[in-house]
Amino acid sequence: MNNTFNYRRRSTVSVNVGGIAMGSEWPVRVQSMTNTSTDDIEASAAQCQRIAYAGAAYVRLTAQGVKQAHSIGEVSKVLRAQGCNIPLIADIHFNPQAALAAAEVCEGVRINPGNFVDPARTFKQLEYTDEQYQAELERIREALRPFIAVCREHHTAVRLGVNHGSLSDRIMSRYGNTAAGMVESVMEFLRVFVEEDFLEVVISMKASNVVVMVEAVRRLVDAMDREDMHFPLHLGVTEAGFGEDGRIKSAVGIGALMAEGLGDTIRVSLSEEPEMEVPVARKLVEYITSREGHEAIEGDYAQGYDPLNPERRATVEVGDFIGGNQQPVVIASYRPDELDGATLLPDLYYSADGMIDGMHRFLVPLKRWKGELNAYPLLTLGEWDQCPDNASMRFLQLPATTPVSRLEFLRGRQDTVLIITPVGVNIPGEQQALTHALDQAGINCPVVVRNTYSDSSNEWLQVKAGADLGAVLLNRRADGLWLEAPNCYNRAEVVRYAYAILQAARQRISKTEFISCPGCGRTMFDLQTTVQRVQQATAHLTHLKIGVMGCIVNGPGEMADADYGYVGAAAGRISLYKGKQCIEMNIPEQDAIDRLMTLIKDNGDWREKE
Repeated sequence: MNNTFNYRRRSTVSVNVGGIAMGSEWPVRVQSMTNTSTDDIEASAAQCQRIAYAGAAYVRLTAQGVKQAHSIGEVSKVLRAQGCNIPLIADIHFNPQAALAAAEVCEGVRINPGNFVDPARTFKQLEYTDEQYQAELERIREALRPFIAVCREHHTAVRLGVNHGSLSDRIMSRYGNTAAGMVESVMEFLRVFVEEDFLEVVISMKASNVVVMVEAVRRLVDAMDREDMHFPLHLGVTEAGFGEDGRIKSAVGIGALMAEGLGDTIRVSLSEEPEMEVPVARKLVEYITSREGHEAIEGDYAQGYDPLNPERRATVEVGDFIGGNQQPVVIASYRPDELDGATLLPDLYYSADGMIDGMHRFLVPLKRWKGELNAYPLLTLGEWDQCPDNASMRFLQLPATTPVSRLEFLRGRQDTVLIITPVGVNIPGEQQALTHALDQAGINCPVVVRNTYSDSSNEWLQVKAGADLGAVLLNRRADGLWLEAPNCYNRAEVVRYAYAILQAARQRISKTEFISCPGCGRTMFDLQTTVQRVQQATAHLTHLKIGVMGCIVNGPGEMADADYGYVGAAAGRISLYKGKQCIEMNIPEQDAIDRLMTLIKDNGDWREKE
């Protein structure tokens, strides 16, 4: 059995972080990170307590230098005096001395292989001979050994945290800005830890691009397996954003990997107060791990399928709008008048009573279909022979457990779309297993996955739908989705969530993509307010990706995928970027959004609101 189809945790070693162990023998742990100034001891301790009370197992604090590392020690003293024993993890960039100091007072230290030894990323192309590159690896060994010794002495766990946005110029020059480069960046460090027999190590591979993040984690697991390494994984999508977009984007990326049994600790990074992240992460853990011990799903990959880098399932194009190379469609169980005022509308509406308006595409039950233009029959397998021959296209709804032997009559058909509905608790596993069976049988009809959730809580709906539909979409197994939430009062929101899931999986872009960090002690401005103000000014620019980053540590790198960037440069000062290039430096914060709009206009990318 393969983990794509059947949920079971990946087997790992256990890592002890301040008395709370993680790994496959333990529950999936949730964590968050403070956004207070680490030197503000009382504020940081109070926020750590709120994070702990929300249900996190660990909390991370930034340490820009040795002074902040010592401050984390003071925060620890305050917390322990108050009876709060949550382990503290120092977050280090660029400063090995800060890492050494933090290792003496913290339960864990996160270092970034992209900047622990190598200098800050400048996007320069570097050339190395094999001998020179080997010398660089030896330099890494020499830099890590003192750090490992201190961690060993103080029983301090280590997270090797790779960020897509902070790969070193050395790695970039040899591997490019790729998932493969992320993997090699961490493996270089991990081999040193193994050589030194220090195994209290956790690994994270993060990116704001969900597709890159998922590919990087999968490739890392493959690389570790080949070298007989089995370290725990921390999962997260960096700069996921604010509100529903941040929740859905995180659910898509983290949920897809957890569905495969990956992940031993997670963080949902939101541009909100950190304690707001914890309930979302706990919901995600509860939902995915509830599949433990489910009835086995029989499934094998179709020939040529690469789980490390899946390509879109090859299907015929039906009706000039679904399948083939067409973008995935959205179907909704609502009438057009029920979505008045909605900014995003479905491609097809489902009319259970057969009422249509002639202006939109509709699905209707076979018994109510009268052959109208732009109306298509929805039928079950038992109704197939009852469908009139004059139907230009038909939608056949199937339970995900349907034996493919019953579907051989579909081979070669170019007028049929399959609607796959789940049966058991492992929704994406079932649906993907059937798509692979279809491919093996030579049936290339387009597939739409239809999932129904009874939740009335928007956050639960975002988590469940994001995780389930995201897994199918990231593996490129569907040509559309049909999200139903009968207990969700706002129907426009349900349609909006469907589009957000497609966008998080990079399958269909329907709105401005905002890449915003969650904030930490390095953040130079009020992040939450600023993100909302930038969104208000630019949310109509649906053809653009805009980054809002609290500082320059990961900002320019993580938003290198963005068209424009707004980055904290110093207290009250902002730098503006176009792509990777800084265009304006250290401008007053009060002028920054207007100057961002002017920059977009000057480059011909501005569009007026309709």
